[in-house]
Amino acid sequence: MKIIFKTARSVTIELSNNSCYYALDKYQVYLNNSLVINSGDKNVFSLYDLTPGTTYNIKLTKIDSSLNKYLKFTTKKEPCCLNIKDFKAVGDGIADDTNAIVSAINVAPKDSTIIIPAGTYKIAPIWLKSHLNIYLEKGATILGETDRLHYPILPAQVKTAHKLWETNSWEGSPQATFVSLISGFRIKKVAIYGQGIIDENAQNSDWWLNHKEIRGAARPKGIFLSHCQDISLQGITITNTPSWNIHPFFSSKINLINIQLINPKNSPNTDGFDPESCHNIKVIGVYFSVGDDCIAIKSGKFAMGMKYKTPTSKMVIRNCYMRDGHGAVVLGSEMSGGIKNLTITKCLFENTDRGLRIKTRRGRGKTGIINNITFDNIVMKNVLTPFVINMFYFCDDDGKTPYVWSKDSLPVDERTPYLGHFTFKNIICQGVSVAAGFFYGLPERKIASITLKNIQVTYAKNPLPFAAAMMSFLEPFTLHGFEFRNVLVVKQKNLTIEKTKEQTFIYEGVKKVVNG
Repeated sequence: MKIIFKTARSVTIELSNNSCYYALDKYQVYLNNSLVINSGDKNVFSLYDLTPGTTYNIKLTKIDSSLNKYLKFTTKKEPCCLNIKDFKAVGDGIADDTNAIVSAINVAPKDSTIIIPAGTYKIAPIWLKSHLNIYLEKGATILGETDRLHYPILPAQVKTAHKLWETNSWEGSPQATFVSLISGFRIKKVAIYGQGIIDENAQNSDWWLNHKEIRGAARPKGIFLSHCQDISLQGITITNTPSWNIHPFFSSKINLINIQLINPKNSPNTDGFDPESCHNIKVIGVYFSVGDDCIAIKSGKFAMGMKYKTPTSKMVIRNCYMRDGHGAVVLGSEMSGGIKNLTITKCLFENTDRGLRIKTRRGRGKTGIINNITFDNIVMKNVLTPFVINMFYFCDDDGKTPYVWSKDSLPVDERTPYLGHFTFKNIICQGVSVAAGFFYGLPERKIASITLKNIQVTYAKNPLPFAAAMMSFLEPFTLHGFEFRNVLVVKQKNLTIEKTKEQTFIYEGVKKVVNG
């Protein structure tokens, strides 16, 4: 086991094994010889309410005492802590506690911690500042204001004397939105952690009603981070967000550690995590159950992506559980700045429409490059189609034009995206309804390579007809195998697939197939 995150008052530990999300055996955890976890079952766990600047000893033992592991660590020092109760926060869920929290943030010295104790604190939007820690104790809930009149509007751009800042976006394009409940702009070294809840309260507001209608501005995100560095979220639960749960934008070193992102299944566009043109991201031990994609990786749509050419890159997703979303890990479709060097491992996907989902189309531009994507050691349960790569994505009015849906080979130009190399290995897919894999490249710019190794596929007993990908003229179907269209090289080894309704493998426009 190893420490993957540490603060003055908490620590997160990850077990070293090959299992997905859940540990191989249940375990007990002792902290300085006191039992703190009696029956642990996950690969990632956290301990809270620790004392700053203190050395601790951890012993982890299996329930049957057949194995003991030991670890020693020292919590970070804490120069100062402020309790929001000292700023006249009420915490009854009725009084407006915005000013109390804002006042604490404003006067907090560098690297200090703001304590939010048990209680329900109703607030309007707040802005974070650099070198700040916010600790939500167990039983603490930050509750979002429901009246949109309390939410200022954040413009799409801000111009300073030396630079035009893209401050905000909506689905990949610069656009004004209502300010998120928690926001940061050009801040660094911030941690929000603990066992508390950030309940954005959208279920009691009008954010989800007529959600496609722009009323003054686009809906706010849950937590929005614009041009930020070194931001960490640990332990907390984020729920009932107006739109995307967490949206970092042109930011770097973003850590999501052992948090929970939960929204009703029918809540509109409530993606879990949407990094846009971000670098150096870790998503470890996170539980997702949302109303749209669990993770949607982006880098701008059309003009913004092509102008800044800033890909989302160097991203690791590990030991996560993704369920009840449209897609587990989705790339695009707003990817005009590119996506590269992404690794997903030791994750569990359940009840999502798709597992891996890559969506792009003509018009995303030559800077829309997706490359070096690896899925390794994944279990998928009841995922309708585990693998989808679709270069004919049809969403929005401009996606339904002949230029997008035509299967003819069109000229390669400034508008043509590129999909490079994708590796999927050591993956178990159980209860598949639609297709094992559906890969469809452009005839004029084929997917460079797809590698499938050690893949097991079994099908649902009562399969649900569904479209394998969102593309024009594709009808719902069930029990298909792997379909490859317009791929330069397909490499496959040790694929175990139950009998399918149609051909197990379909190759069309594939230059080379390598078996073994």
